[in-house]
Amino acid sequence: MVDFSGRFTWIREFEMTTIFRWEIKNWYPVTMGLLILWLVCCLWGWMVPPAWSISLPKGLVKSNSLSKVVEVSPPQGLQKLSEALDMYRPQVSILSPKPDEVIQETTVKVAFQVEGLPLFQDKELELGPHLHVLVDNQPGIDIFDITQPLILKDLSPGTHILRVFAARPWQESFKNEGAYLQINFHVFTKTDENQPDPKLPLLTFNQPIGNLGAEPILLDYYLTNAPLHLVAQEHQNDTIGDWRIRATINNSSFILDHWQPLYLKGFNPGSNWVKLELIDDQGNEIRNGFNSVARLFTYKPNGQDGISKLTRGEIPLDKARQIVDINRVDITPSSPVPSPSPEPSSVQVINAPSAEASEPSSSSTKENSGIPSPSTQIPSPVPMESEAPKPDHSETFPKLIPEETPPSPSIDDSNHTIDPTPITPTITSDSPKPLKRSPVTSRKPIAERNLP
Repeated sequence: MVDFSGRFTWIREFEMTTIFRWEIKNWYPVTMGLLILWLVCCLWGWMVPPAWSISLPKGLVKSNSLSKVVEVSPPQGLQKLSEALDMYRPQVSILSPKPDEVIQETTVKVAFQVEGLPLFQDKELELGPHLHVLVDNQPGIDIFDITQPLILKDLSPGTHILRVFAARPWQESFKNEGAYLQINFHVFTKTDENQPDPKLPLLTFNQPIGNLGAEPILLDYYLTNAPLHLVAQEHQNDTIGDWRIRATINNSSFILDHWQPLYLKGFNPGSNWVKLELIDDQGNEIRNGFNSVARLFTYKPNGQDGISKLTRGEIPLDKARQIVDINRVDITPSSPVPSPSPEPSSVQVINAPSAEASEPSSSSTKENSGIPSPSTQIPSPVPMESEAPKPDHSETFPKLIPEETPPSPSIDDSNHTIDPTPITPTITSDSPKPLKRSPVTSRKPIAERNLP
């Protein structure tokens, strides 16, 4: 009898070996493909940082679709008024205190000088080109009259920073070189606070703040020591650092990569808050003094202030031009003001040191002798001499003096509008070069798009 067990054993071993070889032959490329895919994914995740190195759309990037806030075009009225101010290139100077000056009191008088921009305030709308002044990290103060010093009281001992920039009547900042200036001064002694590094980019918050009565609402800030965004992105291997602004409004964040004003709408009435952070191209905050700032503002629809009416388009354009044209302001304020026009110049110099009884002291060259002499000369040519009581009462000469004192406060009120600002028109004529504000004027109206 023939034994086939050995042959069958060999056949089974051959079949198992063939199947094993076939499995190896087919699974090898699959395994290698999965391994290569895994390596590619790992390398891609290592080379591409999360979110920040991805190319961002120009202007604004939304990160939360649940927000009702949307970006819109600037109001048409503001765009047309802005064209009248594009020719100006304001140059701001701080006359006192001097940089790094140590002051031995808690009250500091700040004097400014502005060239290339007339500063004034329209009486009716209470708007006009002005300076926006910030002390340390406090909300800003609007200054329309630089003939009188700004008095800062109750300053704490130590180092303080003073930041100032020129602004348009609707609070939008001028962004030309020289429109911004900052200095440090010290009260009694120097400290380490309020001293940002002058070599690093610095963020200065502008708007929105306070009570706002109309939409769209302006979002504006000022940047110093920051390179142009396009220059920073031109070469990937250069040493120029890029920057971005991370804005958070009511817990909804988005990114700004262009320095330009932004107009937003969709806010809920009542309190709202906004936070601005200066970050680098990796999303890390650039720490330098005030590069992370939060402000609270209140939105009250149907506000009756000048900016709210301008935003809603309720003021005719021809009338609104008086907040950007100083020649119109000289005509519109009031008729009695031009009559004592020669006096305000001397009165403003008087009020510059103090608003007290320093008026006679400042006019030391024209003291008591100068004051009664014009008072006696005024009634002589004026037809009011026809009245019987005035010529009859020669004893009323001392009475003429108190009559002259009441108009002096009225002249002081005119100082608030800064009628005698012929200084700036002469300066403006020195800058015939029109400034094309690319952030606003070159900005075409855009369709509404949802923000965070």
